[in-house]
Amino acid sequence: MTDQAVGGGHLPPEAAGPAGPAAGDLRAPGPRRATVGTTVPAPAGTAVPAAAAPPHPRIAGRRRELRALHADIERAGLDTLSGRKGARSRVLLIAGRPGSGRTALAEELLRELAGDHPDGVLRATLAGPGGEPAGTGRVARELLTTLGVDAPPGAAEDELTERLRDALAGCRALLFLDDAPGAEQVEPLLPDAPDCLVVVVSQGPLTGIPDVRPCALGGLGSAASVEVLSRLAGPTRITVDPRTAEAVAEECRGQPAALVLAGGWLAARPKSSVSDLRTALREVPLPDGLSTGARPLYRAFRLAYGSLPAPAARILRLLTLAPGGLVDAHLASALTGCSVVVAGTALREFAALGLLRPVDEENAESTALGGVHASDSAPRPQYRLPGCLDPMARALLHEHERPADIQLARARMLERTVRLLQSCRAMGEPADSPARQKAAGLPRSLRFVSRAAAAAWLRSRRTALLDAARMAVADGELDTLDRRLMAALTRTLLAHEGAEAAAPDLYALHQLVLEVAGRRGLAYEKAAALLNLADLDGQAGRTSDALTRYRGALEAARSVQDPVATGRALESLGATYTELGDWQRAVDWYGRALELRLTRGEATEAAWLHGRIGEVHGRAGRWEEALKEWRAAARTYRRAGDPAGQARATGELARAQECAGRPEEGLRTCLEAVDLARSAGDGRLEALLHLRIADTFERLGDPAAAGLHRSSGDRLLGDHPE
Repeated sequence: MTDQAVGGGHLPPEAAGPAGPAAGDLRAPGPRRATVGTTVPAPAGTAVPAAAAPPHPRIAGRRRELRALHADIERAGLDTLSGRKGARSRVLLIAGRPGSGRTALAEELLRELAGDHPDGVLRATLAGPGGEPAGTGRVARELLTTLGVDAPPGAAEDELTERLRDALAGCRALLFLDDAPGAEQVEPLLPDAPDCLVVVVSQGPLTGIPDVRPCALGGLGSAASVEVLSRLAGPTRITVDPRTAEAVAEECRGQPAALVLAGGWLAARPKSSVSDLRTALREVPLPDGLSTGARPLYRAFRLAYGSLPAPAARILRLLTLAPGGLVDAHLASALTGCSVVVAGTALREFAALGLLRPVDEENAESTALGGVHASDSAPRPQYRLPGCLDPMARALLHEHERPADIQLARARMLERTVRLLQSCRAMGEPADSPARQKAAGLPRSLRFVSRAAAAAWLRSRRTALLDAARMAVADGELDTLDRRLMAALTRTLLAHEGAEAAAPDLYALHQLVLEVAGRRGLAYEKAAALLNLADLDGQAGRTSDALTRYRGALEAARSVQDPVATGRALESLGATYTELGDWQRAVDWYGRALELRLTRGEATEAAWLHGRIGEVHGRAGRWEEALKEWRAAARTYRRAGDPAGQARATGELARAQECAGRPEEGLRTCLEAVDLARSAGDGRLEALLHLRIADTFERLGDPAAAGLHRSSGDRLLGDHPE
């Protein structure tokens, strides 16, 4: 099955392993590390310390570059020549074209420096799989999450980056910013902490950032290049033909990514010689206009790709559609329509050939049993197409796949993701719930072994799931599936994380829903999204934004005569103006909501609104109006057959009477409320009313009666704790 899926043969024993390195990654297998950022975030609140450096490097060559980077760190900066530390962290730049091994070099440097930075290593990737810049706000939020620092949902980019700088102030940490498109993505993230060190990987200079320490990477030397080939293909064939191995290294111009692909091709063909590899590389045709520096990687990629059978080649092409660049067997199966087993086999073979990079070692949550049936305890490995290969694979996608087939693959992927989310959410429900019973009927590959496994899968795929929703919204042709995906993701986040912890992600999802609703003219969805966003804006203190969105929701709800959304918008406007202290507008909006409730015959809701209006009048010192509303609330609760509500309203009426200067009347009303609470069986309310009566008797100069009621209240509170 392996040969049929990929067609590359098997690795010889001397080169075999769970998965070979991907293009551009020259590190030997090492300890797991967590990764933070827009791709695969580490668990919240964790930083990643590195162990002491081993005596030998895990990358081929680059010792000169490492020594230069260490020397740059020790050299005084332009702002420290006076003997004082600068206000900001030092910045080292590792510059080189994609595929030059720049990330591997940065990781080796971080490993060597981590012992001097006890606050750990933070990682972020500043570009998406297609090279598009990641939002600076998104990156800052992920880093804050790793540091365990809360940030309000919907916070502006400037606020998030400022919080990040504050969180890192006084720290001695390493910040690794990989694949930076330019200085404008890096500068806002730089800590105001002279003891922090920032290592940036980019293709070009960071113009505008002062005192950047650049290290420009070229190709590997001949000996290091041959070492890469030997590590991947085994030493035997390299040793017996060293001159040809050097010629292959020259053909690859010492580019690590090209060498990895060439070595993977040779490793998969035990009967081929190094000379065969050199010949095959030279026979790859080059397109017109391809730059000299891009030719080695192009030839090596085309050689590896050309060796794949048609089904495997199609799988590789379609992997470029993976959200966030993250792919596992489930996603590959959905994209291509093959079985999960075949997809998993193909992914492992791609990794062995250097076409994919395993990322499970980067992700502490990789042990999450995503899509694991009860009898399977092994994790589903995750992979990523290296950024240097993505443009070439993406070009092949559009060259060989029809637009309709690409759209179908995306639809299959979204449908499979929705089913996995539904299964994940079901694990957050009680064992005997209908959702759990329904999930038990799903295919074995879509089920989770436990609630903890489902929650871990959600954490490990959270960023990719959000990217899937963003991609579908941007595509604009799969809005129905995308709305299902966003609804399923929202429910799953709430089930496993709760409203408060999931608020930042929910804010992003509601914004996407609003975008789709506006594009499709969906007034119901628009009103719901605006209400949800306004609630989160209000909780974050953005009252002006909340008011604007509540009004927009009211307009959308009225346009389709949606009474539920209309009532909620009216009530929310009243509550917001109450918080602002604008009593007149608060009463006005509550009054409009009350009129709607009375028109619909919703007595309990109308009684609640009478109470809210009475509370606003009380805050404004208009006690007569407050008394009128609280009486109306009590009457309406009585007519609705809600004795507990009547007792609460009567108790508030008593409070208003006392505040209005009628303590005796308020005492009688409060005693009446006690009887109502007792009849309703609300022991806690009864206790609180007894304590209020005790306070009133004390003010009236009757300590004996006050003591009796206080004793009764304390006893009831003990029987009915909160």
